[in-house]
Amino acid sequence: MKTALQARRRSADDPFLKPSMALKIGHMRMMVALDQQGSISAAAATLNISQPAASRMIAEMEEIVDAPLVERLPRGVALTSYGMALARRARSVLIELREADREIADLRSGRGGAVHLGAVTAPAVDLAVPAIEELRQRYPRLEVNVQVDASNVLARELLASRHDFIIARIPEELNPNLFESRVIGIEKACLIVRRGHPLSGNGTVELGATAGFDWVLQPAGALLRRTLEQLFVRRDVDLPERVLYTSSLLLTLVMVARSDAIAAVSVEVARFINRELAGGIEVLPLDVDIEVQPYSLITARNRTLTPAAQTLYDAILERIR
Repeated sequence: MKTALQARRRSADDPFLKPSMALKIGHMRMMVALDQQGSISAAAATLNISQPAASRMIAEMEEIVDAPLVERLPRGVALTSYGMALARRARSVLIELREADREIADLRSGRGGAVHLGAVTAPAVDLAVPAIEELRQRYPRLEVNVQVDASNVLARELLASRHDFIIARIPEELNPNLFESRVIGIEKACLIVRRGHPLSGNGTVELGATAGFDWVLQPAGALLRRTLEQLFVRRDVDLPERVLYTSSLLLTLVMVARSDAIAAVSVEVARFINRELAGGIEVLPLDVDIEVQPYSLITARNRTLTPAAQTLYDAILERIR
């Protein structure tokens, strides 16, 4: 006797009954939810449907593709190789549909498009902001969203399609084949202190003289922090013992301005502070250069930039030239 699955198999000769024609957007969302949540109940909650309805949807998909998509475990489910392949394709389909909706909405509203950019601090100040200011003169309705964060955070946001492109570095823990990148600059850093700091006004300062003060550094994994720690080790200088770790530039500036704390920031940020926010903070002249790895313009491989994103991308490239 034939099973229900065998009885409902689609004929490969009938173009109207091919799996690609039968799968629906709801199926795509379910596969992505299963991949993210690892359980049918959690996936159902994500899609705001009941668990029985989710189970029926899974059974329907398995009938359509004529293959098992999930494996029931004692706790939750795991996608089979077929399920993982379908989830990967489903995610791409949903991303493209979302981008299509966004472009249509932009055209309908007359805003001229929206751009989501991620950047590490130095190029955000030195490249992104001037490029955005320039574009705003020509395209006043252009909507620009900028996230300034560490490269490892931005790269994952890019892969999750929350950014159109980023100005950062590809983290070592991620597969570089997932990205397309173009090196555009080398970041240099410096130390900043409050005006009147015990170490300021005495000429060049040796790195060892800074270890006894409070420091403000980025959290673990941040490239600038690793660069500084390696510099201390190479110079055979003890690492600072009193350290506040934060990714907030504002909190960093507040701590430096209100105490004898020392912080490392990009040269571009220090220049901006001295030029635009003159008064309370100055650069500490150090006896060694602090050079961080080069940063790049990075896009997700095989993902096309929207017209608005391409406009900002080209404007940043033009500033580099």
